[in-house]
Amino acid sequence: MPDSDIYIQATETDPDVIARGVVREAHDRLLSGLAGLTTAPVAHGAEPRSADLVDFCLHEVRRYLITADRDLYEPASGDDETRLLVDALRVGAAALNAQIDELATAGPGDAARLGVMIAATLDSHLQIEESVLLPALAGLPGVDPLLLAADLRAYLAGEHVEEPTVIDVRNIARGGRHPRVFARYARLAPGEAFILVNSHDPKPLRREFEAIHRGAFSWDYLQTGPEEWRVRIGRVAADV
Repeated sequence: MPDSDIYIQATETDPDVIARGVVREAHDRLLSGLAGLTTAPVAHGAEPRSADLVDFCLHEVRRYLITADRDLYEPASGDDETRLLVDALRVGAAALNAQIDELATAGPGDAARLGVMIAATLDSHLQIEESVLLPALAGLPGVDPLLLAADLRAYLAGEHVEEPTVIDVRNIARGGRHPRVFARYARLAPGEAFILVNSHDPKPLRREFEAIHRGAFSWDYLQTGPEEWRVRIGRVAADV
């Protein structure tokens, strides 16, 4: 086994521990931000606090919900043992989004009440992510905890994370490019595909696919330079 694949479990070198730490950091930021906006009094009236609360929920909370759906829920949505859990989390996220929509049109008095409701609902929602979803993800084949951590770090940094159908590896450190692509491939259902964007012809990556997934993947060039290459990589549909 390569040295890079050896981890000391239950320490800071364990990928699952790293992923849990990043998720906890994101959760703490959301909950502390809401606590500061729903519990501290405002000396000169409630309206400025109300506006800040709406802005935080519309941009910070909602952006996290979108990120979590893509990077935490989607990898677990295709497994029989976790599909119902993901469905429940998505129902919870929809309820949070409905509360945020109501908050956006509420007056200052109602906004304070709705802010407390959102904080309580979000707290319960995030506890389920940490205590139930993350342990389940750790046991699923094809789920890369370091990839989950990288995507959530991008959220924490305010960076854009690529759409699920496009992976632009030009902005990913070299050592993380191929693992990101193979992790995305592992999430594909038969017949699905994603688009790889690179600054050069990714021939070494194709050789790895041939070695690992021979006969099970498709590789179609959409653009061949001179400054940008685009390749559609798919999982071949099983014969019926």
